[in-house]
Amino acid sequence: MTPERLGLLWGITVFAGAGARLLAALSNLPGVVLLLLSGLLIGRSGLGLVEPLDLGQGLQTIVGLLVSLVLFDGGLNLRLPGDTIKATVLRISVLRIFVSLGAGILAAHWLAGLGWSLAAVFSAIVLATGPTVVTPIVKQIRLAHPLGDVLEAEGLLLEPIGAVLALLLLELALGDLHGWRELVQGLLARLGGGVLIGVTVGWLLSEGLRRLTPSQAVGLRLQLTLGALFLMFGIAEWLLPESGLPASVAAGVVVGRRSTEEAGQLDELIRELASLAITMLFPLLAADVSWAELSPLGWGGVSCVLLLMFVVRPVAVGVATVGLPLVWRQKLFMAWLAPRGIVTAAVASLFAIRLEQAGILGAGRLQGLVFLTILMTVGIQGLTAQPLARILGLIAESPEEASDATTSAVSEATTQALPIVPESGQ
Repeated sequence: MTPERLGLLWGITVFAGAGARLLAALSNLPGVVLLLLSGLLIGRSGLGLVEPLDLGQGLQTIVGLLVSLVLFDGGLNLRLPGDTIKATVLRISVLRIFVSLGAGILAAHWLAGLGWSLAAVFSAIVLATGPTVVTPIVKQIRLAHPLGDVLEAEGLLLEPIGAVLALLLLELALGDLHGWRELVQGLLARLGGGVLIGVTVGWLLSEGLRRLTPSQAVGLRLQLTLGALFLMFGIAEWLLPESGLPASVAAGVVVGRRSTEEAGQLDELIRELASLAITMLFPLLAADVSWAELSPLGWGGVSCVLLLMFVVRPVAVGVATVGLPLVWRQKLFMAWLAPRGIVTAAVASLFAIRLEQAGILGAGRLQGLVFLTILMTVGIQGLTAQPLARILGLIAESPEEASDATTSAVSEATTQALPIVPESGQ
């Protein structure tokens, strides 16, 4: 690929993403929906201006680094005050690993027509909700605390697990792993190794940030943070493939907890860079999807996604929240809002390339079903989240109420329970 063509590819991609952001700001439509549509417009499904595969091996590196930035930002801002909130996130995550994974395999095989091995890979890829999608929706609708924290934390916890599990299931399908024992060992090694690397780098980074004087520019802190993050991601991926994702989340959590002042100074810049990464990644990855991959799925593919949305997710949330101090309105909203995000799209695109290179039939169908899941969950749930939250009375009365983490944290630590929405309108 010529340098001129490469520059044009990135120029079109970033401009399309920025245009989608502008349209979202003007129309108040969910930005992630428009980002995906912009990718379909400029890619193989539309004008054919962008072909991600032209990036070759660099596509995986670029996507990995940008995704690590997004996950680091999520870990940096992760706040889970109160034992009840933590228990809610943990129980939902554990139940979804078993319920959603098993149901996803059956639905993808029987309804969408994927082979058992690819159905397992699909189910692992779409296991996690996307914090890159949930966070903008939560902020846009001003969801009352702490439901937004629970939904974001669920995605941050499950996204690395789903990605690592999907990779191991892919290797099992390709014959690189032999048996479920190696799969379980690989899962524990990658997740544990990634978290260990992330905690170590996060601690070293926070110590370095604390030793910088207040007079030194915040730009230096940002450069140090990005340098450490990208180096950590590269080392983790080199040692244990896909361990860079849990490492990024763990590093963000450690820096956010240990370096309150420094993390506060970095927060806005990291958030803007993560937003830019999403603006670049969504159109780039959506450009790789063609209608030729979506159309053969037919009603079977649509039924598969609808089953995950309207049956599997509500059942998992309903079982997980039994005995917790949540009213039915909160449970209903948590059961409804589960859009898939950028990591799901990235993993699907990279895995489809590996499957095609290995000559495995169904790679395009797998990628198409994943993007159909993203389009339907983001489109339907993104457009209906605000009206549903308003009907259920879950919208904060003011922006300050939705974003005042400090006051909410004190309240949570004291009550050790989720704020309960009144059953009546009083």
